[in-house]
Amino acid sequence: MENISFSDWQKLDLRTAEILEVEDIKGADKLYKLKIDLGTETRIIVAGMKLYYTKQELEGKRCIIFTNLEPKIIKGIESKGMLLAASNDDKSEVKLLQPDGAMILGSKVS
Repeated sequence: MENISFSDWQKLDLRTAEILEVEDIKGADKLYKLKIDLGTETRIIVAGMKLYYTKQELEGKRCIIFTNLEPKIIKGIESKGMLLAASNDDKSEVKLLQPDGAMILGSKVS
């Protein structure tokens, strides 16, 4: 694994968020369309969590979002960020990264 500089780390904008809505995406077996609340704005992101969580399990969950990732069109949907999760080597288990306790939405993760 390659090391990065501290100044590169500082470029990442990681924020606390809450998942407001979860929708299936037609033709996508692994992806959900998520509407997330960052405190000062809502965004749409596409996340490959369908194999690990039901829609009901995700709705209302607090999570960590990589907010300044370049937007990308996935299955015709503009995804403006990335949901952070941890997984084992074979990806048979994936869990959301969540703040410990009730942080204000949009709080910076450092």
